[in-house]
Amino acid sequence: MPSSTSSFERIIPAAAWGRIGIVAALLTAACTAAWEVHARSRGYLADVNDTTDVWADRRAAVESDSIVIIGDSRPLFDLDLNTLEAGLGKRPIQLAIAGSCGYPILQNLADDEEFKGTVICSILPALWTAPGGPLLAASIDALERHRTRSPAQRFGHHISMFLEERFAFLNAEDLNLANLLLALPISNRPGALVPPRFPPTFQTMDRERRTTMLDACVPEGSPMQRAVKASWQRLFLPPPPPTWIPPEQFGAMMQQSLEARFAGTAAAVKKISARGGKVVFVRFPHTEWIKDVERQATPRAAFWDRFVAEAGSPAIHFEDYPDLAGFTCPEWSHLSGPDSIEFSKRFVPHLKKALAEYPPAG
Repeated sequence: MPSSTSSFERIIPAAAWGRIGIVAALLTAACTAAWEVHARSRGYLADVNDTTDVWADRRAAVESDSIVIIGDSRPLFDLDLNTLEAGLGKRPIQLAIAGSCGYPILQNLADDEEFKGTVICSILPALWTAPGGPLLAASIDALERHRTRSPAQRFGHHISMFLEERFAFLNAEDLNLANLLLALPISNRPGALVPPRFPPTFQTMDRERRTTMLDACVPEGSPMQRAVKASWQRLFLPPPPPTWIPPEQFGAMMQQSLEARFAGTAAAVKKISARGGKVVFVRFPHTEWIKDVERQATPRAAFWDRFVAEAGSPAIHFEDYPDLAGFTCPEWSHLSGPDSIEFSKRFVPHLKKALAEYPPAG
């Protein structure tokens, strides 16, 4: 009698499987090479994708006396780690996240009783005061990855980085199905509004999250620069208030959230200071259209000045120092690679002065 598994046996037909395997491998290699050539012809480079795993690696590198950079994308682009290390004698750890509210990360450092180092904290008011949504989620997701990732996820992450550093087509921000579909030219229509698309990749990043603007974005009027500016013009304009909440109620809710953010930021700074750490607020360069939008939406006196006053933290606002105020951002919001090096050189003396004058702990 046949065994109980005999009915599931499959007969493998006779074929030249070795040759078929070779042909399949050659076709796969040819298609991969073609896609790689296409990606590089569009200006993409082989570099590390800025995933939550890459961020978690850097958070795990934080020691009690580390210099840590947190906030939005401006310190990612504007601060050169090599230049800061040369000027400060210690290499900072880059924890800023593009398109994010850095407040949860400041809270995380404040709650870390082992941390007694220095925090360079970028305050971009419109992002720092976000009450919820994707801006907060970006930081929360990164922190969650740092707390929960498994050994298998760590191993897979390092394999991914090895490949990403060699193949441009593995760009996860632009060259994935979801974003390629978003790039299709679909117009708004009744009942279906097309959301603003984030700018195309215009930077390179390494394992330390050192970020540099691509040269293609720097020339005035270049296609990449125009694409990034067009994205900013959609993303920096605040969305209309929800129609299902009365305006008075919505305004009260937003004010309550804002007050909580002022209080929470001050509490986190004082918690770090009380155990010997230091927090320095920084406002990084931004120019032209974005500068006008931010001035109108988040006036300095109502936001930046209040954060500084309530936290009692030293602060460096680029507009207050002629040597920091003369830079031009190619796409209005970030510095080019060469300018980030020069800005960092000029920034170091101001940072040293702020740290030397830091209020005593407690």
